Amino acid sequence: MSNDREDAHFGQRARSPNLERLRQALDDYMSDRGLRTTEQRRLIVDTLFDTTEHLTIDELLEKVRAVDPRIGYATVYRTMKMLAEGGIAHELNFGDGVTRYELADEDAHHDHLICQECGHITEFEEPLIEELQERIAARYRFVVTHHKHELYGHCREPEDCEHRKRAADSGRVRQTR
Repeated sequence: MSNDREDAHFGQRARSPNLERLRQALDDYMSDRGLRTTEQRRLIVDTLFDTTEHLTIDELLEKVRAVDPRIGYATVYRTMKMLAEGGIAHELNFGDGVTRYELADEDAHHDHLICQECGHITEFEEPLIEELQERIAARYRFVVTHHKHELYGHCREPEDCEHRKRAADSGRVRQTR
């Protein structure tokens, strides 16, 4: 069982990405490839930059269509592919068949806890994990260029799990433990 003293030392919340640096990297990437900035592309990028969620194409489309209903799925899809190819966004696959996106600031590296019941994703940083990975790589004379650390499980307390709340509200409770 975790207590507040442990929580103060382990698994700190992830740092926010450096939006200014990412915007500059995007400008450089687009300029180098002769890509132009359209109003729709700008809205998609701004919406991604303004969120802290791990968005799917459909979720991002819903957000941008609330501002400009003319934006289509293909425009959002192509923009997200461009951002991933340019190193501005990471494509994340958490084993549920859905691709999600988050900003790709390497100076704000973090890992993920994924609830397999409600889908909630918690970002965290843990210097001890990073240090251990470096020691293991050094031991095996290995140079790590990047990594991802994903922990899958269930929300600890049933009242904290959004999936369980929805199931209880509808009279359906899924037993998984």
